[in-house]
Amino acid sequence: MSQTYYSSDHEWVRVEGDLATIGITAHAAEALGDLVYVELPDPGREVAAGEAVAVVESVKAASDVYAPVPGKVLEVNAELADDPALGNSDPEGAGWFFKLRLAEETDFSELLDAGAYEALVEESA
Repeated sequence: MSQTYYSSDHEWVRVEGDLATIGITAHAAEALGDLVYVELPDPGREVAAGEAVAVVESVKAASDVYAPVPGKVLEVNAELADDPALGNSDPEGAGWFFKLRLAEETDFSELLDAGAYEALVEESA
């Protein structure tokens, strides 16, 4: 069974066991506009929670994508690199950015559940 968390930086993380899939939220994709380029991390890279790991460029701006949790990059979404528009059309599905093997002592307490994330988005609107 998977659990999805959200960061205040507008990333989502779907956790299944010791694996985490990470991408940007639909809110972030909408705010960025049409995505035109994505730079993904190298597999094997160790990342810390809060570390800038990827870059997304849109017609409006370039933004860092942060790792909401610590771990080791196992896989990147080559489809997204080839077709950045996936990040707009399905940001919380096929538009995922990278997958991590979670660090042993991963703490999710700084992350938000869906309701808390929705409230954060509404507050900033």
